[in-house]
Amino acid sequence: MSSIRFPDDKTLDFVAVGRLCIDLNANEINRPMEDTVTFTKYVGGSPANICIGMARLGLKTGFIGKVANDQMGRFIVRYLEQNGIDTGNVVTDHTGAVTGLAFTEIKSPADCSILMYRDNVADLLLTAGEVREDVVAGAKLLLISGTALAKSPSREAVFQSLEYARRHGAVIAFDLDYRPYTWTSEEETAAYYNLAAEKCDIIIGTREEFDMMERFEAGPGHDDNVTASKWFDYRAQIVIIKHGKDGSIAYAKDGSSHRAKSFKANVVKTFGAGDSYAAGFLYGLMQQWPIAKSMEYGSAAAAIVVSSHSCSDAMPTAGQVNDFIRMSNAASLN
Repeated sequence: MSSIRFPDDKTLDFVAVGRLCIDLNANEINRPMEDTVTFTKYVGGSPANICIGMARLGLKTGFIGKVANDQMGRFIVRYLEQNGIDTGNVVTDHTGAVTGLAFTEIKSPADCSILMYRDNVADLLLTAGEVREDVVAGAKLLLISGTALAKSPSREAVFQSLEYARRHGAVIAFDLDYRPYTWTSEEETAAYYNLAAEKCDIIIGTREEFDMMERFEAGPGHDDNVTASKWFDYRAQIVIIKHGKDGSIAYAKDGSSHRAKSFKANVVKTFGAGDSYAAGFLYGLMQQWPIAKSMEYGSAAAAIVVSSHSCSDAMPTAGQVNDFIRMSNAASLN
């Protein structure tokens, strides 16, 4: 069983706070951005994708964020509502801020990149006063995402949500989601990431993201066990360190470690894998599954999403993940 216990007396299973934006995914696969002419519009942003993933898996979810007062902002809110996500704490900006855009380039399954437009974006203008305590108080699990820490007032809004979560007994997960172009310096990033991580029960990130967080530490050896052990001195119960194609490893406060089973996939693009993995993994923990089974579920969800053109639209249902695991296991026996 997972070492994490979630509170029972809550109205929502899961609430995410942070980035809401638009993904514009290239329709012309295996072509550089310069030669790409058409794109398909999807809702994007790591916390949004994870929240959509949790909703598709059947959980009661909500979102805390800010959208632009324009067609794109209304598209995002409508999409969340169509997926059964509570948008009562999705605030509309009235300063003239815009919706962040992410253009994706798919040169090959292994060569994908993202061109981000993040100037004066609405999601970074969420204020601490706009975070509703009752929404956080009603959640079993709160997810924060690193990009929301990049600028004030969004930064303070995240710490306010962390305070409410601690006050009301919610489990807190931190998706590191480091996007360097949003930050002023690596030193600034490391400082705020560490302050936030000290307050979290579950921390999920890549080896490179943890390296960035260890910038101030003397002689970091990029050792996964050392990295994870540091956070067990604070609140962390589980630390997951991802190594791309080499899989991921989870460390638990009880001293155990677990490796994820990887699945073969017909990869179209690489982005979206981390978000779907996080949704599947956190869903498993909320079912009180063992860590290893939760990781397997996350890996299966990731394999499904990287085989699709979209991220948010491709987030699978529980039935789809279960079928995928069953078929993959059957294929491996033949």
